[in-house]
Amino acid sequence: MQITLIGPGSMAGGIATRALTGGHGVRLVGNDATKTEALVDVLRERVPGADVEAADGVDGADIVVLALPYPAGRDVVAARGDELAGKVVVDISNPVDFATFDSLATPPGTSAAEEIAAAAADGVTVVKAFNTTFAGLLVAGEVGGAPLDVFIAGDDEMAKKKVSDLVTSGGLRPLDAGPLRRARELEALQFLHMAMQQALGTNWGSAIKILP
Repeated sequence: MQITLIGPGSMAGGIATRALTGGHGVRLVGNDATKTEALVDVLRERVPGADVEAADGVDGADIVVLALPYPAGRDVVAARGDELAGKVVVDISNPVDFATFDSLATPPGTSAAEEIAAAAADGVTVVKAFNTTFAGLLVAGEVGGAPLDVFIAGDDEMAKKKVSDLVTSGGLRPLDAGPLRRARELEALQFLHMAMQQALGTNWGSAIKILP
């Protein structure tokens, strides 16, 4: 598949590393050309021979990952409109109120992913994934010798299957969390995980994993 990531930050780098490891092509879209090209160079060093380039848009993408903080993903989807029609769009954001770091910024009864779906044009399928994984561990692909769990929520089974295939090919374990509204619980879960980092003393090196 061709995976296009919008936003060349650390999470884009982590997800792109997994995608390239799985043999997929990666295109990076960002407003800062210097930063985008720098990430392309980093990814080519991480995965020699990787099919990775900077791009201006989402043409040819099988999956578009919004590697953006809340609410930027919602704004990008609204601005790109029909350009995303027919695409599977993955929201990875966590709508944390960073002014207080004491609550989520979304109103009760909704989620960042649902807001993105509401802002998207007809024909855009939104899936929640990767919001419970930290960037550094995505680069490694594991935690404590075990593959990372990636929780996936969405209303379209074929779209979730496509994202699951991406996750599996990158050496991670996909877990179907149910419909898109389950993004509410996934975002709250990761907020708790983030808030516990100081107590855990893991410096963003912990992961949420389901054990048998």
